[in-house]
Amino acid sequence: MDTVTAQLVFGIIVIVIAIGLIYWINRRKFYRRNGMGAEGFSSFEASVFTRFIERVGKWIAYALIIVGIVCIWTYNQMKKDRQEVKTEQPARR
Repeated sequence: MDTVTAQLVFGIIVIVIAIGLIYWINRRKFYRRNGMGAEGFSSFEASVFTRFIERVGKWIAYALIIVGIVCIWTYNQMKKDRQEVKTEQPARR
């Protein structure tokens, strides 16, 4: 696999992982809610720690999405450069 294709694959994998992380965090938050809609924790410390970790996890997921988009954009630029090089070469006679 060449560098250009690896760039695309890496970008797609990173975006899928980030979306999965956001989904997992939101799902955990949803299932913590009781019938009244309030989140249930065993203690105050558990509440603070869990919310902090989830917030950090979401920021990491957003950063991964940005990295994935940049990788896909770079792939697109590398592909365009490769096509331009092929079309600029003069034909041999």
